[in-house]
Amino acid sequence: MIIQENIHMAKAHFSKLLEKALLGDEVIIAKAGKPIAKIVPIKDRSKTRKPGLGKGKIIEHENILTPMSDDFMEFFT
Repeated sequence: MIIQENIHMAKAHFSKLLEKALLGDEVIIAKAGKPIAKIVPIKDRSKTRKPGLGKGKIIEHENILTPMSDDFMEFFT
């Protein structure tokens, strides 16, 4: 079901509109009869992270801790 409310009515009944959106209704906020915004529920993003998913995707070079040469450092001074 599509519900369209003007800004004044939406401000007065915001919590009710949120409940309707959570139940699956499409809630549209309008200004002068023209739609300007839509209230939609946020999908659950509480996925558990699994350690080790990035293993092998990052390459560390052997000389990462060696100082940069003086010629190269001239570009940064």
